[in-house]
Amino acid sequence: MEDEMAELTGAERVHADAEARGLEIEVIERPAARSLEEAAAMMGITPGDIVKSLVVKRSDDTYVFALVPGGRKISWPKLRALLGVNKLQLPDASHALAATGYERGTITPLGSTTAWPVVVDESVVGRRVSMGAGEHGRSLFVDADALIAAFEATVADISDPE
Repeated sequence: MEDEMAELTGAERVHADAEARGLEIEVIERPAARSLEEAAAMMGITPGDIVKSLVVKRSDDTYVFALVPGGRKISWPKLRALLGVNKLQLPDASHALAATGYERGTITPLGSTTAWPVVVDESVVGRRVSMGAGEHGRSLFVDADALIAAFEATVADISDPE
């Protein structure tokens, strides 16, 4: 499946993975935004309804997706404690692309070329959220609880206010 997925566009990978997981998503096209607030206004949602999919590198060169809502940032001490590691980092753009098949700004766990574990900030639970859709100029909407279930994601307090 991973070889077949690598030949698809980012949007095609997102749709194929969502379908395989039985996850309902809505993908919209949108113009580029200069800020989180501008993106939220374009989509008629609050900044907190936009979830950033951050690729976090562990010291053993494996990765994890950390899903954090707009207006919040990863709490490194909380995430390290949750994962039981003493070192984590955000990889540069080329490593993030190699790890997921997606460019920064388009990253989502859906259709990632490698199925890394997913950790979701607890503040996302119970919401309909927007996130990267695999290609620039697109966003997807999904029920956060359905996304969490589809990935068997870990839900925890992993963020702090920005």
